[in-house]
Amino acid sequence: MNDRKALVLTLVLGAAALQACGGDYPQSALHPQSDFATRLDELFRGIFWWAVGVFVVVEGILIATLFRYREKRRQERPKPIHGHTGLEIGWTLVPALILVAIAIPTVRTIFVVDRPPPEADLTVEVIGKQWWWEFQIPELDIVTANEVHVPVGRTVEFRVRSADVLHSFWVPRLGGKRDLVPGRENMLWFTADTAGVFWGQCAEYCGTSHALMSFRIIAAQEADFESWVARMQEPAVAPQEQMARLGAGVFMSNACVGCHRIEGTPAQGIVGPDLTHVGSRTTIAAGVLENTPENLARWIKTPQEIKPGNYMPYVALTDEQVDQLVAYLLSLK
Repeated sequence: MNDRKALVLTLVLGAAALQACGGDYPQSALHPQSDFATRLDELFRGIFWWAVGVFVVVEGILIATLFRYREKRRQERPKPIHGHTGLEIGWTLVPALILVAIAIPTVRTIFVVDRPPPEADLTVEVIGKQWWWEFQIPELDIVTANEVHVPVGRTVEFRVRSADVLHSFWVPRLGGKRDLVPGRENMLWFTADTAGVFWGQCAEYCGTSHALMSFRIIAAQEADFESWVARMQEPAVAPQEQMARLGAGVFMSNACVGCHRIEGTPAQGIVGPDLTHVGSRTTIAAGVLENTPENLARWIKTPQEIKPGNYMPYVALTDEQVDQLVAYLLSLK
């Protein structure tokens, strides 16, 4: 009875564990949404089924052997056999052929995804910094941070480099990892086939807040992408509301102006993210917080508590000044 209960409990726990592996996780590489990711997924699935086949054959032979040659009552001691040339050739040759069958599509896929794109429709320059991302689209005169829009159905080339230490650019549902090495430029390209918001992450340990260095790639239909481009190419509009106007004064009279850039204003810093259109972003602090008034106020007041080690200094502001600054930043759309 105890053995039966243990078996039932094991099956229940196993089913629960398998259920935990399901779901539409935002950073799952098992749900490809681009040509690049689809190629990697097809390669993975092919290797997976080879592994399943090997597992079934090996475990089948093992179980059959255990039952066939189990010890029986009054059985004479079996005669020992030394070696079997046919078996030894077989279990050497078959794995070698399986490895060749895996290696051919692997090498073919590597050559496809690592070659330069035939003709990219858009080039995005990615600069990894501790611990945030800068995106530049020179041909469209766009600079933004931690979020970038790309058009669905058009090939986008990402040229990635680091401003400080090793980073790794990874968007699981759109493409594979690319290392950002100081002094070197790497390349990644893909064509998104579905509109949506795709989460990315730094996949190379780069310091204290490495785990808090994420980003978003927003794939949009052509009309939505062109609309985003038009908004991004406009300079910051002077705030109309009184609270936001006061916040602009707070921004320009404190350390913020030395680190951040807001197009159309005296703020032309290059140390921190470009804030020209920060109010239109869905997240702040490189994807750590949703872009809400409450979270933005928290970020301004306690940046080290939210992202330890980051280079945003503490600025002594009153609660009223923080509210004014938040109103100004959220007006920058």
